[in-house]
Amino acid sequence: MELVKKLAKQHNLTDDELRQILVTDRFDSMLMQEADKARQEIYGRDVYIRGLIEISNYCKNNCYYCGIRGENKNLTRYRLTKEDILYCCEQGYGLGFRTFVMQGGEDPYFNDDTVTDIVYSIRSKYPDCAITLSLGEKPAESYKKYFDAGANRYLLRHETATEEHYKKLHPDSMSLEYRKECLFTLKEIGFQTGSGFMVGSPYQTVENIIADLRFLQELGPDMIGIGPYITHKDTPFYDKQSGDLFLTIRLVSILRLMFPYALIPSTTALGTIHPQGRQMGLKAGANVVMPNLSPQNVRKLYSLYKDKIATDEEAAESVEKLRRTVKEAGYEVVCSRGDVKK
Repeated sequence: MELVKKLAKQHNLTDDELRQILVTDRFDSMLMQEADKARQEIYGRDVYIRGLIEISNYCKNNCYYCGIRGENKNLTRYRLTKEDILYCCEQGYGLGFRTFVMQGGEDPYFNDDTVTDIVYSIRSKYPDCAITLSLGEKPAESYKKYFDAGANRYLLRHETATEEHYKKLHPDSMSLEYRKECLFTLKEIGFQTGSGFMVGSPYQTVENIIADLRFLQELGPDMIGIGPYITHKDTPFYDKQSGDLFLTIRLVSILRLMFPYALIPSTTALGTIHPQGRQMGLKAGANVVMPNLSPQNVRKLYSLYKDKIATDEEAAESVEKLRRTVKEAGYEVVCSRGDVKK
């Protein structure tokens, strides 16, 4: 158990030591205890809620793991209007949300003018709120326009930091080098920047995971989002096995100890693969949840993976139920912007 104590104290381990922790469950209980202690030292028992608005399930990319990939002909496509998005914000603000997250596939319809207009409108109406974007890879000038219009945060998971593994998950038209370049550009512009990776994606090895952790150390993100890979029937990986719940939880704790200051969500994917998944994530060191503010009729259409939660705690209308769920896990939902504490 000395390895866990070392990780908690130094926020780092050697590759061999990380490997020892990753491949066994014998450290899990202590990892969770130390991770919870680390999060409480900085964030207390606060859990920040973000209002997620899934603005479009159109995507020009064809990532092999993703249900909204451009070549999926079995998916009913949608995109929200500016009025839809502002209505979602209005509803969310009334429920106490002070961060709005606009997430979507890489949809050419949402060009720079469209995105900046929406961001500016949200910023003008809700000056006390944080605006987070998760719209994929863009040129530096596009990111700068979003920032200048009033966006504060940007989420762009790198998914895997290993070139060989990246090529197994993405078509040749996509580039890991460019993905990483985008992340560093976002930081340079001034965004609170989030990255992360899938746990248990096809062909992933322990060495890949260690490389992911090393890349995050290089990047120094404000937010780190991980979740188990979950297969989807309409992708080339339809017959691949989904990721492991317990390895994901283990990694949440490892990330909390390596990055004590980070905002780490207990993701929808965790709640999808296990009824108590998100509570387990919170107990392992996560301190963010992202209920869905999207219109009810499109929630099931933003189908990144099979059986994605679309009702109950994931629905913004059930925010009180979410509060109870978080409280049962030993924490408190806080209605604030919830900025990173560095």
